Amino acid sequence: MDEEKEKIEESLAETSFVDKLKNADKRNYVIAALGIAIVVMLVLICAKKFGNNSNNNRNTADNSTKVEQGNNNNSANNQSGDGNQSDNNQSGDNQSNQPDNDNQEGDNNQSGNNQSGNNQSGNNQSGGNESPENGGLTVQIDKSNQWGENPVTTQLAINIVNNSSKSYEGWTITVDVGKDATIENGWNGNYEIKDGKLTITNVDYNFVVNANSKLEIGVIIHNITGSLKAECKVGSEYVDGNVNNNNQNNNQNNNQNNSQNNNQNNNQNNNQNNNQNNDPNANKDSGALPVPKATTNDWLHTDGSKIYDSTGKRVWLTGCNWFGYNTGTNTFDGLWGSDLNTSIKGIADHGFNIVRIPISTELILQWKEGKAPKANFNNAINWYLVDKDSLEIFDYVVGQFRANGLKIMIDIHCADTDAMGHMKNLWYSDKISVERYQEALVYMAKRYANDDTIIAYDLENEPHGKPHEKDKAIWNNSKDANNWKYVAEQTALKIFEVNPNVLVLIEGIEIYPIDIKTNGDYSSTNEKDYYFNWWGGNLRGVKDYPVNLGKYQNKLVYSPHDYGPSVYQQPWFYSGYTYETLIKDCWQDNWLYIATENIAPILIGEWGGFMKEPNLTWMTHLRTLISKYKLNHTFWCYNANSGDTGGLVKDDFTTWDEEKYKFVKEVLWQENGKFVGLDHDIPLGTAGNGITLSQAKGLK
Repeated sequence: MDEEKEKIEESLAETSFVDKLKNADKRNYVIAALGIAIVVMLVLICAKKFGNNSNNNRNTADNSTKVEQGNNNNSANNQSGDGNQSDNNQSGDNQSNQPDNDNQEGDNNQSGNNQSGNNQSGNNQSGGNESPENGGLTVQIDKSNQWGENPVTTQLAINIVNNSSKSYEGWTITVDVGKDATIENGWNGNYEIKDGKLTITNVDYNFVVNANSKLEIGVIIHNITGSLKAECKVGSEYVDGNVNNNNQNNNQNNNQNNSQNNNQNNNQNNNQNNNQNNDPNANKDSGALPVPKATTNDWLHTDGSKIYDSTGKRVWLTGCNWFGYNTGTNTFDGLWGSDLNTSIKGIADHGFNIVRIPISTELILQWKEGKAPKANFNNAINWYLVDKDSLEIFDYVVGQFRANGLKIMIDIHCADTDAMGHMKNLWYSDKISVERYQEALVYMAKRYANDDTIIAYDLENEPHGKPHEKDKAIWNNSKDANNWKYVAEQTALKIFEVNPNVLVLIEGIEIYPIDIKTNGDYSSTNEKDYYFNWWGGNLRGVKDYPVNLGKYQNKLVYSPHDYGPSVYQQPWFYSGYTYETLIKDCWQDNWLYIATENIAPILIGEWGGFMKEPNLTWMTHLRTLISKYKLNHTFWCYNANSGDTGGLVKDDFTTWDEEKYKFVKEVLWQENGKFVGLDHDIPLGTAGNGITLSQAKGLK
């Protein structure tokens, strides 16, 4: 009986509300009907209210896929770093460890996260997991940019967000990219593709994901054919998710996105433009300046440790580096999310009067042979470059630099086109011989012989090598193939045959014998027999074997590189080091003597880093040295994607890091509050804060 009673009660409980009404008397039916009407009205009112709130929330949504896990949060204080950092297998007390400074951090946040209306899936839809506003370990993965055809190149921007008070150690991200995928570049991590899986792991400096912070990672990949399914492990927490395929910067779908944009005014304007002209960019302003004719009155020369113009006015070269022509991008890095013309104007308006442009020998030879590869950039933003190959874009760059009063220094950064190419010791490789290396430089010097926009050539970036290595750069009086001093002399003379006006910069090496009489041939493999310094920073050999350019000696500039302890903890960065100890322990004997003894000018080709310790003390001391001796320099670097230094601009390659810029500004050439350019006729920049070289008094 009890069982039958329970079954009846369960049956009644499952009976619908309408069935119960049918069994009620008429008075109860009327009362119930009135109740239903009231409930329906309340539901409609609430639906309207909360529906509007939901739309408002979507209008401000972040378009990135956010994968969340409880209250465990991870990130790394927005640190940028060397995604392929290496210890170079160095041992010994005085060894220099030069990690990759060039290509490791980039435009990590170009996915249009503040756009409204479109592509709102993937936000706060992870089945009850907490949103980042409310805490939680969050991984944001954006397919932030895409360009090119055959191959299609995709940029993934990945953020690990930690809003909790807990820190985590170690992280790994795995993404299905397909077996055809290859990596062009990556930053803030170690990258490997195996069996179609992209694996990204932490590097030393971002091993700890600090509380209440964000770690930014990025990678550029060709030929993605996988699902982009991502699996992430941060500390002991596992986070799964998919990459957001709704790329806001997808160049190939740009016109479709414009036509489907929720903004009706933009849609109407785009449709009107398309109806008026088949070219959607026909009525756009590229922001380019009119290009003046090339001139030949800005060539420079040296006398002792100083650099002068043709009128005898002492000048000060104060610039920055902007890489990309060496990495496979085949133009400047950062154009995947920024405008070229705006960037050039920004550099000039901020007072830099010269830009050192790293480039590969391989790319120059491709230009010479009429096989210029396509460049990788955002076609929608830089639409005016779409029909140009990489050489045509470079010529365009030269013209815009000239129009902005900027000068160029070409830096042969590596033999092969490779983001890690500068890690190789020498100026030649299996693909590029010494003769081909020289051929490339002669081609550039001859091509621009009648254009003083390009006023200098840095013959080779950071020749290096350790005592035990067979292929190491040496400096002596031999004619050995790896004797950088000899090769640099021969290469410079070949350049002067086609362009006798340019300056030639010669960097140092890594090691130099302590006893040049007994070990002048570098035969010892004992590290204790050598002085070590940064790659390219050891110019001790100039004292024993100075570069001899004959009648072109007044075109020679020596160019060391110098970095701080955030790149590598050199022995001179001991506790309590000072400006004076840096001079005594490193700078004076390695290269400063060249300036102080009036042998030749110095241009520090690379220096820079993060605006925090342990780097800031060193960087402040070097700035003091630069200011005191008016040493020429090009700051490393403009790029945001320089892993162990950061850049002058932030991840969008548009917003300037004002703190870092203010720091560097103190050693930019200025007279009476105006930045001084190196062009006699065209003022530096268009902001009204720059003057021509003719207007300047010059350094004393």
